[in-house]
Amino acid sequence: MNGPAETAIRAETGAPCGPGAPSGRGALSEPGPPPRSDGHAEAGAMSASGVPPESKPGGPFEAGVPSGLGPPSGFGPPPSRPELPEGSGGAHAELDWDRAVELIRGAREICLACHVVPDGDALGSMLALAQALRACGKRCLASFGEPFGVPAILRFLPGQEMLVEPARMPRAPELMISLDAAGRARLGSLAGAADRAGVLIVIDHHASNTGFGGVRLVDPDAAATAVLVEELIRRLGVPLDRDIAQGLYAGLASDTGSFKYPSTTPEVHDLAGRLLTAGVRPETVSRELWDRAPFDYLQVLAGALARARLERDAAGGRGLVWTAIAREDRRGLPYDQLEGIIDQLRRTDEAEVAVVCKETDDGRWYFSARSKGHIDLSRVCAALDGGGHREMAGFVWGGPVDEALDRLRALLPSDH
Repeated sequence: MNGPAETAIRAETGAPCGPGAPSGRGALSEPGPPPRSDGHAEAGAMSASGVPPESKPGGPFEAGVPSGLGPPSGFGPPPSRPELPEGSGGAHAELDWDRAVELIRGAREICLACHVVPDGDALGSMLALAQALRACGKRCLASFGEPFGVPAILRFLPGQEMLVEPARMPRAPELMISLDAAGRARLGSLAGAADRAGVLIVIDHHASNTGFGGVRLVDPDAAATAVLVEELIRRLGVPLDRDIAQGLYAGLASDTGSFKYPSTTPEVHDLAGRLLTAGVRPETVSRELWDRAPFDYLQVLAGALARARLERDAAGGRGLVWTAIAREDRRGLPYDQLEGIIDQLRRTDEAEVAVVCKETDDGRWYFSARSKGHIDLSRVCAALDGGGHREMAGFVWGGPVDEALDRLRALLPSDH
């Protein structure tokens, strides 16, 4: 983890988060990048059916850190809108920048939450925003639902001193911001706090977003949630320092597949350039995210590839390749170390779809699915109570793995 920021955070024009902070450019979607066709699966994606009953909204949840604060004076949630069923998708761009900035400036305490089992975009975006809010003088807590533990590949991210266990989050936050979560259920045990928050701001880029939250910064055309967070930070008047930029760069690099997915637009490279100018070392981020692993990982990878099966006739003759990794196959390797295995399997020339079935520590199975662009996996996985993007999606399954594979095969298009 990097140390404190080397550059003192100062507002470029006026005071950060204050009335004089610059209002910024127009909405990112004007004119906006072309429609996404990549899609990034959230690591450990959970649907409503994949969240333990005790973690669902409305369950008992006592906070260890009372906020003692109500909603900011004069601020209330905007009129509610119909919410889509979990996993139904159909999100469109909603970018209420002015309202979000107003609420943040008026709040005394802000709670941040990203999706369970966070990936680079979720945790990197959240920690970057947490540091920017701290620079604004805000009391800020950041967390994610159980299992609470930073994945090994993300432990280099700065700002982790601001993380607290979910039980220490206020029961009813004054202002809460959800990051990179397509629905309430993705917040796990923090979903109840989101429901009870005075105001909930949702920042997300998933096409499967369910429409939850009172104030929404949601753009399915954005390459990563980090893109939206960078714009919010800029509108708050907080200049980028190295530590804030590193979290954003990790999110951007993660969700563009190290800038190789179709979501990598000229605007994405422009943003990456600004983050490098702020002091990010791309070789450091790349090494941490993709180029290091314990020796046991190589053995688990070898076993997973040896068990791989190619079904040439599946998906209308486009092909399916899959493998399964049970708990005993991991040889003690932590679950969060398995993320890169799908990237090896997806290289198979004879298969349009690649799937890795990974057994979690509690006995459920998480299915990571990838396609090469011809099949929309977000729809396939949504039908299995999961979600994600067109080329990268996932779902959680509580029953036998073979049963889930049968249902997945049946949902794949039968025509070439």
